[in-house]
Amino acid sequence: MGAAFLHSPPTGNLVCEESALLYSTSYRFHSRQYLRCNTSDLKPFQTLASALPLRGLIQRVSALPEVDDFFWEKDPTPILDTIDAPIHLKNLSSKELKQLANEVRSEISFIMSRKCQPCSTGHSVVELTIAIHYVFNAPMDKILWDAGQHAFAHKILTGRRTLFHTIKQKNGLSGFTSRFESEYDPFGAGHGCNSLSAGLGMAVARDISGRKNRIVTVISNWTTMAGQVYEAMGHAGFLDSNMVVILNDSRHTLLPKADGQPKMSVNAFSSALSKIQSSKGFRKFREAAKGFSKWFGKGMHEFAAKVDEYARGMIGPHGATLFEELGLYYIGPIDGHNIDDLICVLKEVATLDSTGPVLVHVITENEKDSGGKFKSEVTPNEEGPSDSTQDLFKFLENGLSRTYNDCFVEALIAEAENDKRVVVVHGGMGIDRSLRLFQSRFPDRFFDVGIAEQHAVTFSAGLACGGLKPFCVIPSTFLQRAYDQIVEDVDMQKIPVRFAITSAGLVGSEGPTNSGPFDITFMSCLPNMIVMSPSNEDELIDMVATAAVIEDRPICFRYPRGAIVGTSGTLTYGNPLEIGKGEILAEGKEIAFLGYGEVVQRCLIARSLLSNFGIQATVANARFCKPLDIDLIRMLCQRHNFLITVEEGTVGGFGSHVSQFISLDGLLDGRIKWRPIVLPDRYIEHASTAEQLDMAGLTAHHIAATALTLLGRHRDALLLMK
Repeated sequence: MGAAFLHSPPTGNLVCEESALLYSTSYRFHSRQYLRCNTSDLKPFQTLASALPLRGLIQRVSALPEVDDFFWEKDPTPILDTIDAPIHLKNLSSKELKQLANEVRSEISFIMSRKCQPCSTGHSVVELTIAIHYVFNAPMDKILWDAGQHAFAHKILTGRRTLFHTIKQKNGLSGFTSRFESEYDPFGAGHGCNSLSAGLGMAVARDISGRKNRIVTVISNWTTMAGQVYEAMGHAGFLDSNMVVILNDSRHTLLPKADGQPKMSVNAFSSALSKIQSSKGFRKFREAAKGFSKWFGKGMHEFAAKVDEYARGMIGPHGATLFEELGLYYIGPIDGHNIDDLICVLKEVATLDSTGPVLVHVITENEKDSGGKFKSEVTPNEEGPSDSTQDLFKFLENGLSRTYNDCFVEALIAEAENDKRVVVVHGGMGIDRSLRLFQSRFPDRFFDVGIAEQHAVTFSAGLACGGLKPFCVIPSTFLQRAYDQIVEDVDMQKIPVRFAITSAGLVGSEGPTNSGPFDITFMSCLPNMIVMSPSNEDELIDMVATAAVIEDRPICFRYPRGAIVGTSGTLTYGNPLEIGKGEILAEGKEIAFLGYGEVVQRCLIARSLLSNFGIQATVANARFCKPLDIDLIRMLCQRHNFLITVEEGTVGGFGSHVSQFISLDGLLDGRIKWRPIVLPDRYIEHASTAEQLDMAGLTAHHIAATALTLLGRHRDALLLMK
């Protein structure tokens, strides 16, 4: 499919449409910025563009040449060009390190802006990354990161710069750290909060093996919302193993500061204090003072410890004593963009032996950039875009980027308007823009707990016990670590929590780390759980209404990330579905497809492909995995020779429930032959969603080819796959 650009004002906001989704980006080509869209999608608004008095917009569409044909404006990177490994940083001067930071930040901006992807988080840790690699000796020293975007500069500095443009592409670099990708990645960054636990394990293994390498873990203030971090800190303090924990504090909190309270700042005093705290002399003096106080007895030692705690609490930032109580020696806060201070403190920390775990508090800015040339996040015009431009953006927003999340939230708002008991609990990293609409409409009925998914589930159970109707919204991949709470705190007690499982199935460029293939399996094995999935946005709206009326047991529904494929395009109030009832969408004979979820749309396409071979297949929409529509399944088995179940999930899910029923019901003893189509028993690596579906064998062509093979038409099946 071709692509095209609409020229926009030099300082205008931009919207990038890719695979029917809109993302924010900015491109620069011969000092002009562009709005990128697929040509086929431009047709509806070409007329609009020519009709609107778009101030500063050139009213024409030109074809996009191959990327290699672009003369992209890119700043020279003379110092970065000399860096192939972290060891090459060792001989750089302070001035050169600062220039390197700007070059690395420019490189990240340049690459990510071309990919229509945000990079501010990657910007924030550039100086910190350079300082870490300048002081420590990777890969002998182990450097662990909690978040994938925090590792962008790390990837560039560890020999992967030439491949950085392939990040999140098929056969390209992962968007996260990966043990399979580089020796400089000792542990994979997944959902956050794992680096401290893994780093502590490596530190203990080092001590037992008698090695002398250092362990450095980088966590963030978002990570500190997860309980695992504090479990690991407490254990690290108890074991007293040598390791360095760096808290990258972007000064963003889950909840905004009340009453206009200022965020934590770094000044000359705090920088000087951090250097004193990290110095070997101060640490030796502190240890000597502890030993001296012990000499006078237990009472004096406890008194001295209290004096030390209160003194550090008075001169340190709020919350510093928390880390001290957990057993970590606190240093900070430090300006995360001051390379000289970072190197000074980290050098002192690196020389400390037998002092236990140390936490270095670093303050960074997500908005830090390389001069504004390649900023990937869109910032509003100072004067604001013209009304005409806003109209065009609004048209694009409503016409091209409507997603399942949009439909879900609109339906949820409709339910909330009619029932004041409806509340939302959100868990996971970041809030989808659609959910912010609910948050703005019902701020007192929206609770975002961040990546504390375990708390989100049990908190929702408490809300339900209090008479409310909680919708617990968690992406499939993050729901995995709250499974114990789902079993013990919800399903076992038959508490009516309504789980909206977002980003289910394959998720494209985010790869296996953020994909959600397992939820069908682990939710449908629970005795009291109702499990369903819509085939389009109309059914999603109905399932929201269905979940709202269920008050005697838990219920869940999953839906994919991405654009909708349904029929109506306009919101109507949902009608509750009859529990455990599916429907037949197209009648045929000999072979039947029984689809679960959005994959039903691919079954319909497969039916169309088969019609070219003179085969009329039946397509049924299961809607429910639990309870199954046993009448529908019996009818399909009795009227057809072949039954194919199709789902975007793993073994043990919908197809397994169907096979369990038809085997126990004796249906497999007759003429029916059953075949499941599921995700393969392996992790599907990052690629576009279409490429992932092809790799998984879940495209409409694969579904149709499976049917042809069952019918003995192997040659036609091969022809269909060419």
